Parts: sequence; structure tokens; C-alpha cells
Amino acid sequence: MINKYKPIKNLTIIGESINDSVPSTNKLFEESNFEGIQKLSESQAKKNVKYLDVNVGMRNTDFFSAVIQSIQNVVDLPLSIDTPSYELQEIGLKNYSLEKANNKKPIVNSISELRLDFFDLYKITPFIPILILSERDNNGEKAPNRNAIEIYETGKRLVKKAREYNIPNEEIILDPGVVPIGVDFENKTKAVLRAIKLIKKDKYFENIHISVGLSNFSNMLPHRTLLESAFITLAQPLGLDFIIGNSKKRYKILSENEPALVALKEAMELGGYESLARIQEFISS
Repeated sequence: MINKYKPIKNLTIIGESINDSVPSTNKLFEESNFEGIQKLSESQAKKNVKYLDVNVGMRNTDFFSAVIQSIQNVVDLPLSIDTPSYELQEIGLKNYSLEKANNKKPIVNSISELRLDFFDLYKITPFIPILILSERDNNGEKAPNRNAIEIYETGKRLVKKAREYNIPNEEIILDPGVVPIGVDFENKTKAVLRAIKLIKKDKYFENIHISVGLSNFSNMLPHRTLLESAFITLAQPLGLDFIIGNSKKRYKILSENEPALVALKEAMELGGYESLARIQEFISS
């Protein structure tokens, strides 16, 4: 008897597949294959996803409008409008139909301290912002956040800005950022987990959501689902409740003796290049 897969409780998945960086999706975009885009949308909607991420790269506004409309013609899930372009975010929100999404607000992915003007788009239609905490504004220049305190403090400043637009905490998603574990010699994974813990302990962030782009964590490695599940296993008890992930993957909470979880814990304790060696040991076993 085959055990039926049970999705992780209290974990909201934003389906990641409608993204220009995915070769098969890029091909659909290049060919303006809207029927294929619709089928991809429908296939994700049948899985355990609550939102569909939409990223068309830096294509023009007419194409982005057509993609948004074509998706909403076949699925009723709310969308995550994923672009660093103000112009594309604006056109995405203008073309987004609340009615077709069961009156659920879209997500704007994403706003950083260097893109605070994106908050002005709230006037077009209210949205749920993903606030990027992996970087900060350093006198007009982008600076990476390297430790938990920097991530936490960036979060506090961005949430303060969101409150100027009357966006409640329960409609804010914070993304502390994850780096590929296979090259994480600076131990940013440990910093991200510590930052999540700091955020969720602070009443200033009460009812706020935490998300990561999970596929980035296992980028270019084998055993991707196991490594990503190991991260979820450590991060969810601290407050992770959203991921941008693959609708086809069967994420699960791992047992304490699961090799992927053991390897991840040991890698974070080792730090530096020894941590990379520990991950390499796991993927080679």
C-alpha cells in the first residue's frame, strides 16, 4: 500500500514554476505560448500551492499584461507578482483581477530598502508585500546583511515603512534570504535561522509571516528535496510559514536522525569551508 503524501501543516507554498529562469518556462515565454502557460498554471493549482509566482524577466508590459490575464482566465489562485521593475509591478497590479482571485490580494515580490517606492503601488490595489531582509540601504548603496542582527534591524525598518501605508502585520511577509548551502562558507544559513527566531520573539512583528525562496537553498546540488526539507524542519518551529517552492516536490518534516538534517546541523556548527565539506560528504554518500 502506497502512503498518500501529506503536505506540511501550516506551510503556505507559492508555486515557483512560472518564472523566466526555468528553461521550460522561458521557452513558453519566447514562443508566446499562452496555452502552455495556462496549463502550467493549472498543473500547479492542482497541487498544494496557495499562490502562483509570476516572473517574466524583463519582457515588455504588453506581454506581462497578457500573461497575468491568461493565467487568471484559468485559475482562481491569487498571484505573486515577481519583478524588480517598478513599471512591470505597476502593470501587473493594474491587470490583476481581485474578482478572479476570489477577492484575495496579490503578493508583490519584492520590496527592499532600495525599492521603497514600490509601496506607492499600494494606491493601485492593496497587496501583500514580501520584504527583502538580505540587503540594506547603506547611504544609497546596496549592502548585504551578514548576520542575524542586520537582518532583524532591516526587517524593523521595512515594517515601520509598511505601517505608513496602513499595511497590517498579518499581511506582511518577511524574506530573510537564503544562500545556496553548497557555497555557504560564511554560514548565512545559521544567521537566517537566528534572525527568524529574533523576529518572531519581538512583539513588534506579531502575526507577521516569514518566507524564503527555498529552491535557492539547494541550488546546483543533488538530493534537493531532502536538503530543502531539512531547512524547513529547522526553520518552521522558529516561525517560517511560507516558501516559494516547487509544487511537484514532496517536502516533509525530517526525523532527528535523517542524514540530510544531521548534515545540515553539523555544517552550521562547523562553519567556513569545513561546513561545505560536510555538505559535500552528505551529497556524495
